[in-house]
Amino acid sequence: MVAPAPIVEMKNIGKRFGGVHAVENVSVELRPGEVVGVLGHNGAGKSCLMKILSGAMNRTDGTIMVNGEEVALANPIEARHCGIETIYQSLALADHLDAPANLFLGRELKTRFGTLDDKRMEMEARQAFGQLNPNFKNITDTVLNMSGGQRQVIAIARAIYFNARVVIMDEPTAALGPSETAMVAELIQKLRDKGIGIFLISHDMNDVFDLCDRIMVMKNGQNVGTHRIDEVTKDDVLSLIILGKLPDNWAPRNLVAS
Repeated sequence: MVAPAPIVEMKNIGKRFGGVHAVENVSVELRPGEVVGVLGHNGAGKSCLMKILSGAMNRTDGTIMVNGEEVALANPIEARHCGIETIYQSLALADHLDAPANLFLGRELKTRFGTLDDKRMEMEARQAFGQLNPNFKNITDTVLNMSGGQRQVIAIARAIYFNARVVIMDEPTAALGPSETAMVAELIQKLRDKGIGIFLISHDMNDVFDLCDRIMVMKNGQNVGTHRIDEVTKDDVLSLIILGKLPDNWAPRNLVAS
């Protein structure tokens, strides 16, 4: 079976702040329906790399290809036009607004008279949220009064509604309980089923091994290892994170098992 062409290719990406290399010569690709975990200690460069892809930070070196075409991604609006959406750890939701208002924040639907079409936005929001979680009914409550899982539904629905091809997720299960963590895992699976590629920034090793197809580990601004998840153990990943290399005499775990 031939693997699908990458949606995103980041080639030899570099980011310098003066003489400091925050990201140095990093390459990574993402295919439709694939989840790639981006791991590393704080300061390793993973968030910087993903900010470059999201348009929130300009790169110093390298090229980015989306659907085989080179793109600038000079700002988040350009990234969205390329189908790249980011779900930050803070979720970037307006607590004083309800769920439909958050879904369409900055991209509100208007009537033919130029006024806000609240009725249509609520109808569209119910349909969008219902695809992800049919039990999410209280969408007209303020977001401040919603659970962490419901807030994730809003953020993920926003990406799907606006036809994202690539979603960057930053610690999506941080501060969530077990049931809400399981719900986020289901949401990620629904994104995969729609052919959406996901970059998952996470410190949670269980999340990484449950959700990811591949991992990329960064240390000191460099990519120190990209592997299929079935090739490595959690100890292997920790060795990459801490030491920047795999254990001595390492062999792919899937080959050892066979």
